[in-house]
Amino acid sequence: MQNTSDILIFWAVVMSRFFIPFFIPKYPLPGVIASLLLDAVDQTIFQTFTGLPLEGYQGYDKALDIYYLAITYLSTLRNWSNDFAFRLSRFLFYYRLAGVAIFELTELREMLLIFPNAFEYFFIFYEAVRMKWNPELLTREKLLISTVLIWVFVKLPQEYWIHIAKMDTTDWIGENPLNSLFLVGWAAVLTGMAWWLLRDLPSMKPGFSITAHHAEFKFDSPLASHIKDNYTSERFFDDFIHHELIEKIVLISLLSIIFAQILPVRANNVQIAIGVSLLIAINTELSQWLARRGTQWKSIIQEFIVMSIVNFSLVLLFDFLLARYQGSINLLNTLFFVLLLTLNITLYDRYRRVYIWNHDPVTDFIGSEKPVELKTE
Repeated sequence: MQNTSDILIFWAVVMSRFFIPFFIPKYPLPGVIASLLLDAVDQTIFQTFTGLPLEGYQGYDKALDIYYLAITYLSTLRNWSNDFAFRLSRFLFYYRLAGVAIFELTELREMLLIFPNAFEYFFIFYEAVRMKWNPELLTREKLLISTVLIWVFVKLPQEYWIHIAKMDTTDWIGENPLNSLFLVGWAAVLTGMAWWLLRDLPSMKPGFSITAHHAEFKFDSPLASHIKDNYTSERFFDDFIHHELIEKIVLISLLSIIFAQILPVRANNVQIAIGVSLLIAINTELSQWLARRGTQWKSIIQEFIVMSIVNFSLVLLFDFLLARYQGSINLLNTLFFVLLLTLNITLYDRYRRVYIWNHDPVTDFIGSEKPVELKTE
């Protein structure tokens, strides 16, 4: 029988893995490293300090991995000033996300080797550079070389070790402590590669810039209504199928397929993708309609609460209609499922607008300069 301490430890770890990623947008490097380390030691904590069976935890572990990676990607919309670095990271993120979705559908572990998670370490590289240099100094050549080095010398060996060879580093070192010297040597090689790549950059700035620097749009400013984008176009159905909506559908649909493998909602993957796409379309057009009517969210929490109420209402309506046609869903799981999706949709909506207003050269600002200011938060 499970005792109270086991349950407390379990939920402390799970809640930590859920809430720590919230710090990534504001404190990118500490936040992602903390998430990465907790992911690495969570099962060791369970094995050492609890007697809980871990057979069913693997699925949740993978879902929480994708969850914090999604928040990490969304933070690049908000924070990254080097546009080529952002576009490269976006490719790496979606490449990995597609690979995980294929793996979940086929259970072919080779997919995780073919689609390695280079995004995570590329993010760490960029943020580590930003702490001491202006990231605008990273040229396309340096960014591409860093991606290749991470892909070949970090992620391919790691993905093979974990998913193909199915080796555990802790057990490997436990069998022979001298094995740790190999890891130290490998870390020294990677450090040397990083030095070679950055050796010609200007002198480092003093101190460490841990907090993210980003150009933040004043969402409650009267000037917000002067911006012509997909949220404020003059006609309601202008650009209904636009880049933002397409990316959001791809992002949330892939997340939904992955999450649905461990959070059953009594629907197949096609039904989930269709339902989520409709949910995203409704959310997007509702956000645009409110923006055109002058509604500006003062905080991301306010927007999240309002959109959660809307989405929960849609789920309850869907559940009611299904019951009339001999259908059903797992309501509790579905509500939690939609809560996660709403969080990602809200972050995407918020940070995508900041990205557009700071990187899109065709964005039209009517009668005013860009109403943004540099923040360190």
